[in-house]
Amino acid sequence: MPSVVKSRVVLDTNVFVSGLLLPESIPGKILKAWRGASFNLVLSEPLLEEIRRVPGYRKIRKRLRWDDQQIGRYTLLLRFFADVVDVTQAKESISTDPKDAPVLATFLVGKANYLVSGDDDLLKLRDSHSIVTPAEFWQRCG
Repeated sequence: MPSVVKSRVVLDTNVFVSGLLLPESIPGKILKAWRGASFNLVLSEPLLEEIRRVPGYRKIRKRLRWDDQQIGRYTLLLRFFADVVDVTQAKESISTDPKDAPVLATFLVGKANYLVSGDDDLLKLRDSHSIVTPAEFWQRCG
């Protein structure tokens, strides 16, 4: 992924979950590229909390086969290797879905180059922000 080296990228939780569950998928390849330092990951406390919480859902936990300790370790590694930005002072989100507000705030406050998401509400904002699907991100940068 030479074209995104040093790019700042926010990955929505749906990209993390898909990538963890399906390592050979495009989201899985994106996570692998991040682990290989192909781009700088930007996160916030609300995103870290969601990434910690979602793998604990019964359906996902069953497929992922991670216990609370493994989930905690993964979240700790994310915190250590990502640029965690403070979104507590972020202005009101322009997203229509309140659940998307922390993701969009992370993108804006973190001055990220890309927000990678499969969320339709976020993708509706792509005309005014660099919001792309995992496939588009991989096609541009993979």
